[in-house]
Amino acid sequence: MGNKGTFTKILAIAGTVLVWFPILAPVLISIIFFVQEGVFRLDYLMPAELFLFGLGGGLLLLWAAIRARSQRGLIGWGLGITAGLLVGGQALAVATGLASGETEATGWPWALVIGSLIAFIMALIAVGVGGILLLKDLFKPKKES
Repeated sequence: MGNKGTFTKILAIAGTVLVWFPILAPVLISIIFFVQEGVFRLDYLMPAELFLFGLGGGLLLLWAAIRARSQRGLIGWGLGITAGLLVGGQALAVATGLASGETEATGWPWALVIGSLIAFIMALIAVGVGGILLLKDLFKPKKES
């Protein structure tokens, strides 16, 4: 049985909030703009722009998962895949000329870069789900023998 003390719970809560922030911020901002201006605007690049929050939260979650010996695989692999996809997607954008504007945002280069961004967001969501599952494990009542 792992360490499920107060410090581990604080790490898990803070990490989960930070991981979900890049995912929920664009959605909440879009809703606010829609209510105020009646125009739907969604910045689909915002999760990548706010990756440092996700990285910091993911590292806190990984630390809490290691302490609690729960959800280490999902959080660890998800965090690694997230970072790899972000760097890989940016490298693809530079290599194809999309980052500089040299290539028009159409066709297979654009689809490849957008696909890597979607995969990045899905991996970040997986880390967030790992955080929620970790919190569920940490706050589960202890069974009496």
